[in-house]
Amino acid sequence: MHDICHLDTDWFVNALATFLIVGLLVSYAPQHLRIIQMGSSEGFSPWFLLLGSTSSAAGMLNMIALSWPTIKCCNELSVGRCLEITAGVTQVTLQWALFMIILVLYMIYYPARLKHVDINIPAHDTLPPQHVKTKLWSDEWRLSVNLSWVIAIHLAFITFVTFFLLFTRVPEPSGEVPRQISMWATFLGVSSALLAAIQYAPQLLRTYRLKLVGALSIPMMILQSPGAAIMSISIALRPGTNWTSWAMYAVSGIMQAALLAMCIVWKFRQRRLKIDDFGCSLDSGSSTPLTDDIDTVVGEVSDPQVGDGSFDSDAEDAREDAPLLAKPGHSGRKSRFFGWLSI
Repeated sequence: MHDICHLDTDWFVNALATFLIVGLLVSYAPQHLRIIQMGSSEGFSPWFLLLGSTSSAAGMLNMIALSWPTIKCCNELSVGRCLEITAGVTQVTLQWALFMIILVLYMIYYPARLKHVDINIPAHDTLPPQHVKTKLWSDEWRLSVNLSWVIAIHLAFITFVTFFLLFTRVPEPSGEVPRQISMWATFLGVSSALLAAIQYAPQLLRTYRLKLVGALSIPMMILQSPGAAIMSISIALRPGTNWTSWAMYAVSGIMQAALLAMCIVWKFRQRRLKIDDFGCSLDSGSSTPLTDDIDTVVGEVSDPQVGDGSFDSDAEDAREDAPLLAKPGHSGRKSRFFGWLSI
């Protein structure tokens, strides 16, 4: 352990780690602030948040497991030196925490109008139908709540297993990570990379179908796409890590770059159609969407039975500027916190 705890200071690695820690805070801030300022988390896929949360949690615990001998060195080192040798763990833990904040904000700022099912009750004669709000959860809100519980259970399970192995396995005489911990860390790293590989698929599909940026933050993706490559290099240079520790960040960077490119295309499209990120007209100043179904595809008729059952080739031009997402409101924010826990 003496050799592990008293490695020579690498100023390049330390400077890179410090840059990444600051970069993570700066890159996630636009997304956090955007959701809060808009008062809406529309545009996010709950499956994207599930895969991202589980992937980052597995990556974080992979780093902790492989760096455990280094972490234990803090018992005999100064605080400054401890922070220096555990900077890699700090990076991945911070990345997980910042992504989890997005999940929390998604639940807090989930639009109230989409939480429950609305029904239309037919009226007599020529009177319009009555629009009645029910207490039944909508499918997507129920899915979001259920996936949040899955994330919590997954985190609790892999955390328990990781620290159980760390505290019960006897260290190797050579100071290397015990075989059981190495195998578990490999499982965490590989699962993290696989989850990251498919993490962006539902978000890419959702953003493509909406043809709107929604609550997604382009500045965050601009900062994080190249930052993922730097993150991978920084982790790879850390003692005790292997390819399973940085693979997730490399895969995430590639997929995020694809999402960024799509959002930039939709930005230009929105400017051409004179609509905002939520599909509301910029000319009329109207904040009322023509549809509340955020899964409606612009320019597509997904159900041929809707309306009179016919499809006009000019329907796309007629409906292309129809807003898909409700204009985010700013009222009642204080009551949103922990409000998602109630039915």
